[in-house]
Amino acid sequence: MKLSSHLRDFLTYLEIEKGRSSMTIANYDFYLSRFIEWAEDPDPKDITDELITKFRLYLNRLEDPKRGLLKKNTQNYHLIALRSFLKYLAKKNIKTLAPEKIELAKQGSREPVFLETSDMEQLLNAPMSSDDSPILQARDKAILELFFSTGMRVSELANLKREQISLKRDEFTIRGKGDKTRIVFLSKQAINWLKKYLEMREDESPYMFIRHDRGASNAASNKEAGPITPRSIERMVKRYALIAGITKDISPHSLRHTFATDLLMNGADIRSVQTMLGHSSITTTQVYTHITNQQLGDVHKAFHGKQRDDEK
Repeated sequence: MKLSSHLRDFLTYLEIEKGRSSMTIANYDFYLSRFIEWAEDPDPKDITDELITKFRLYLNRLEDPKRGLLKKNTQNYHLIALRSFLKYLAKKNIKTLAPEKIELAKQGSREPVFLETSDMEQLLNAPMSSDDSPILQARDKAILELFFSTGMRVSELANLKREQISLKRDEFTIRGKGDKTRIVFLSKQAINWLKKYLEMREDESPYMFIRHDRGASNAASNKEAGPITPRSIERMVKRYALIAGITKDISPHSLRHTFATDLLMNGADIRSVQTMLGHSSITTTQVYTHITNQQLGDVHKAFHGKQRDDEK
């Protein structure tokens, strides 16, 4: 049987057995379909080390007319999907290449982009400086406050339902990557702006944040609007960064970085930050520790070797 004949079953397995999100399944479908088309739909037993090496070379040279060459992490997403597919086939006793033989491309360590306190304040205030309607100002202000308060991923925020949050409490549960749940906490500012935004809404949408027609005279009466998309939130963040005069290229993920950095700089321990971010591994969270090295340096200067400094 050709490789393509197993793809649907694998995607169903990801959804039912592994509980993967619809976005993850769509991405795996895209990456694996690209491999199947490039490799001319081989039999699983015909997947070899040599074929994988040629595919990696193909990915490394693949160029998008708009975005240029594929980034290393995007190349790795293809390989991770393929490795997971081969692992599934092996589980079904279908002869194929051992998944552990597929090695990922090495990536340089990336320093998280985060905002200093003054820039973050400017960004949080930017919606009120725009010429948008009051309901759009309130929505966008609430979104930014929620990002900074919770460190949520953009996909988590876009899919948030009204029923998930009780504004009488300062915490709620969200379901993140790998269908894992975690508790996030609301600041007073976030609660205040969520209340203001919801009070202006006249629709019956279950979603916390919805699209509003910027040209409508009464955006609050937009009863048919669907949820705001992650892409729209990304554009919104970049727009307010420009309004705030921020020169860094920031994204919703930058606000997640800012949330984590703010906690660490103010004395939070890394295990607590790991839990609040929903990271499976502490290694993922440790990317933030070098940011706080300056803080550690200040502690060293303040408390280390004080007796020796007093000696003549």
